[in-house]
Order: sequence, then C-alpha cells, then structure tokens
Amino acid sequence: MNEMSSNYREKLREKKVKMEEEIATQKCCNNPLIEIRDGDSVCINCGMVLGRDLVGNERRAYTIEEIEKRKRTEPRWREFGPRTTIANTKTDSKGKALGAKGKTLFLRLSKIQQSLISSIERNFWEAKPKLKMLCSKMNIPEYIRDTAWKIYSEVAKRKLTMGRSIDGFIAASLYAAIRVHEFPRLLEEVSDASMTSRRTVIRSLGMIVKEILPILKLKYQPITAVQLVYRFGNDLGLTMKTQKRAVDMLITATKNGLIRTGKDPKGMAASVIYMAAKETNERKTQAEIAEIAKCTEVTLRSRAKDIKRRI
Repeated sequence: MNEMSSNYREKLREKKVKMEEEIATQKCCNNPLIEIRDGDSVCINCGMVLGRDLVGNERRAYTIEEIEKRKRTEPRWREFGPRTTIANTKTDSKGKALGAKGKTLFLRLSKIQQSLISSIERNFWEAKPKLKMLCSKMNIPEYIRDTAWKIYSEVAKRKLTMGRSIDGFIAASLYAAIRVHEFPRLLEEVSDASMTSRRTVIRSLGMIVKEILPILKLKYQPITAVQLVYRFGNDLGLTMKTQKRAVDMLITATKNGLIRTGKDPKGMAASVIYMAAKETNERKTQAEIAEIAKCTEVTLRSRAKDIKRRI
C-alpha cells in the first residue's frame, strides 16, 4: 500500500515539473502575475491560461484520531433552528471524559436549549429532508420543490399538521405544487414514492386546496387528458404522429358532445391512445396501456366506446 501511494506521489511530482517547464517556454506578457483559479494557472495581467494545477488525493485516514484531526468544517448551517446543538454527552469536543459538574452543566444546557426550540422548528427539521428526498426520487424540478416548501411552511404555521401525518402533508404539498405548475405527474406516483396511502394524501390535499392555496394566491390546475396523452405516449414509446392523432380524437369527441366532467382523465387518455395506436399500426395491448395509465382495462374499454360514438 505504501509503495503504491509513494509511486503515485512521484508521478504527480514528475507531471508538475513537466508542466512548470512547459509554462516557462510559453509566451506570456512582460509582467506575468500567475494565480491558481478553479484548478488552472492563469496570468491575471494578460489572461493567458498556462495549464492545470495538479492536486493529489490526500492520504487516507484509517484511525478515529486521524479522522477527527482532518475535520475542517463545522456542522452545516440550517435555515431554521439553532446553529449548534448542545448534546447530552459524557465527553467534551476533544473526546475527554467530563467530570460530575461538567455532566450536570451540559445536561442543564441541553434541556434549556430543547425548551427554547419551537415545535415548528422541530417540524421543519423533519419535513425539509423528506421533501428533498421525495423530489429527488421523482426527478421534480427545483422551482416546483420551492413552491411545495412554501405551501408546507404555511401548513405548518397554521398548525394543520397537529394530530395528522406529516408525510401525508408533504406528499400533498408536493402534488399541489405539481398541479399549480401543471407538471405531468400523477397523484398515485406521489403517493407511491412517499409510501403514504392515497386516502391520506387526498385528505391532506383537500385541506391545502381549501385553506392554504387561496392565502398564497396560487391556483390549483386539475390535470387534463391532453397532458396525459403526451405523458403516456412517451412512456409507451409511441411516435408523435400517434400522440397527435390521439389528441385530435379527444378534441373531436369533445366538440361532438362527449361529457368529460366527472370522469377520470387517465381513462380518457388511455382510451384515445389505444384507438390511435391501433389506427397507426403501433399496436399496444390494453394491459400495457392500462398499467402505464394506472387505470383498469374495463375503464379503458368503457371510455373507448363513448369516444367512438362521438367521432
């Protein structure tokens, strides 16, 4: 192990010497002033990039003492709550055992700090990482995540989470933000990703739509069948020609008197996709489409019959 690391360091030194020789031969201005910026050696006076500044990896730390010595940063700053926390431990920051007076002192300080932390701060400590993890899991853009956090913050401030599921409100806040920005994601997807029951999410979502969105002046936009046609079409690998044909079918049926109110848009989108794929010889089975659309095959066939009558 030591031989390998020494060989690696020797190679780095050789590369650095070669680089310095190359820099010396390069033409720079009459008054060179070299600085290292973002890993490059740059002359500030003329702006010429003279080469990369090679930095080797630090020697690996094996023991606890080495790991402790190499800590160079303090705990990450949070947007809310205390900057540092006083833990109820039996040792100090250097690992030395505390005496009886020291233990008593830190126990009292820890209790005082806990009493000064509000319930909303404890709520945010739990909720913010969960929301970030959920957005990362579902590949949700940052602007939607910011809106979701804005909604959840208002929920927590109005104490709607008291006696209710925090996970349910996090999922509901995210779905509400998705609908505000008209992003093509389903309620079932949010429910599955957050591992929260659909019923809990819907109950929390109802409270958010009625009480929170009007305060924030945000408008909840119900998902439409047209948006889902393109979403499901891409998931099924259908061509744009088939997707446009499915949308045309839906628009024509609506103009001819198809009643879409009170009917699940997922079923509508699935049925026109099935009919359009059949027409353009990009055949997909009912089971495949129903699985992507998260609806039953019976719903797909029923909606397809209604649309056929109106085309």
